[in-house]
Amino acid sequence: MSENDPLEAEIAALESTVDRLLETLHRLNDENRGLRHSQEQLSGERANLMARNEQARSRVEAMIQRLKSLEDNA
Repeated sequence: MSENDPLEAEIAALESTVDRLLETLHRLNDENRGLRHSQEQLSGERANLMARNEQARSRVEAMIQRLKSLEDNA
């Protein structure tokens, strides 16, 4: 049995390493999922802000055109 002790110790060490790797894998998968969700939210917010910016730009341009036409009519 003493011949198996080093082998058993090595197997136990490998099992421990595999367990730690699995824990790390699960943690990284969870973190990755969270980061992807955050990225999707940020992309949506960015698209919304870009649309609002475009609307504001259009409104400002329309106001400038109205001001120019008022100047021309005065």
